[in-house]
Amino acid sequence: MEKIHFATQLWIGDDALSELQTMQGKKIFIVTDPFIAESGLTAQITDQLTGSEYFIFSDIVPDPPVEKVIAGIQAMSSFGADTIIAIGGGSAIDAAKAMKYFGKRTMDLAIEQFIAIPTTSGTGSEVTNFAVITMADTATKYPLVTDEIQPDIAVLDTNLVMSVPPKVTADTGMDVLTHVIEAYVSTNANGVADAFCEKVVKLVFDNLESAYKDGSNREARANMHLASCMAGMAFNLASLGLNHGIAHAAGARLHVPHGRMNTILLPSVIEFNANVNQGVLQENAVAKRYMALANCIGTTTTNPRIGVQNLIRAIKQLRQRLNMPATLSEFGLAKADVLAQKTEIATAALADACTETNPRTPSIHEIETLLEEIS
Repeated sequence: MEKIHFATQLWIGDDALSELQTMQGKKIFIVTDPFIAESGLTAQITDQLTGSEYFIFSDIVPDPPVEKVIAGIQAMSSFGADTIIAIGGGSAIDAAKAMKYFGKRTMDLAIEQFIAIPTTSGTGSEVTNFAVITMADTATKYPLVTDEIQPDIAVLDTNLVMSVPPKVTADTGMDVLTHVIEAYVSTNANGVADAFCEKVVKLVFDNLESAYKDGSNREARANMHLASCMAGMAFNLASLGLNHGIAHAAGARLHVPHGRMNTILLPSVIEFNANVNQGVLQENAVAKRYMALANCIGTTTTNPRIGVQNLIRAIKQLRQRLNMPATLSEFGLAKADVLAQKTEIATAALADACTETNPRTPSIHEIETLLEEIS
C-alpha cells in the first residue's frame, strides 16, 4: 500500500503575494541571501507584511554550511520568531528548513508556520521534505529528509523570476529536468509521481530554451516555475538517484553549480542505468521507462534502445542550445584535479541517500568510471 499526501498548500498567480497581508501579529523570520535582500525582491514580500513584525537574516551562501544554519538559529531565537519565510533559491530554502529542524532540537524553538517563496525555477525545495546542508571542513553535503521541514505554504509568483539571468535560468531549468528523469526511474516510482514527471519533461523541452533566450517571455517563465514545483512534488514522492548522489558529492568538492553538475552527468548516468555497454543496450524495464519519457517530447518509438538514444540525444542538443558545458574540462576544471578526487567523490556518492533509490546499484569503480567520462 502507498500513502500519498501533499502537505504544502500552493499559492499561485500574479497576486499570490498579497495573501501575505492576512498574516497579523506574527513575528516573522525572513531567510534569504544578500543579493535577494539588496535587489528589491525581498521588499516585494515585506511590503505585504503590514500587520506583523519581521527580521531579515540574509547571511546565506550557496551550498549553505552548518555554520550559517547555527547563526540563523541564534538570530531566530533572539528575535522570538513564530513564523519563517524563506525567499530565494534552494540554498535559502534549504537553510531555513535546517534552521527550523535544528532550532526545535537545540533551542526548543516553536515555529507555527513555514512559508517558502522561490525566486528561481529549479530546486522544487518549496514543496519537498528534503534539504542539503554542507559541512565546510570536510567538503561534504548531508541530505536532511524529514516531513518536519516540509513548508506549509509555497508561493509561486512569476514576477519573482522574471529577472533571473540566462545562465542561472539554464542551470536551474536543467536541474528540473534531472529531477523528473531520476524520479521516473527511481525504485520508489509510482503512478502519481509518473504523471508529474511526464508533464514536466514536456514543459521543460517546450519552455526552457525560450526562457533562457528571452527572459521577458512571461509564459515560458511561468511554465518553468510551475514545472520546477511539480518536479519537486514528483521527487518528494519518488526520490532521486545516482545523478544527484554524484552531484552532491562532486559539487561540494569541485565547486560546480548544482544544476550544471547534474547536466554534465545526465547523459552518462542514463547510459549507465539503461545498461549501455559499448553501444549495445541490454533491454530492461529501466530502458523502457526512458523510452516513455523520450516519447513525451515528440519521438514515437516502441524500441527501448532507440528510446534511450533519443532521450540522450535530446538532452545533449538542449544542453548545447543553452551553451552549457558537456564536460568538467569545458566548465574549466583541470582533468587531473578531478581525477585526483575521484575515489573520494565516488565513495561519498555511494553513501548519498539519493543513490539508494537509483534503479541500478553502482560500485565505487563504476562511479569512478562515470567521473572519468565527464572529466
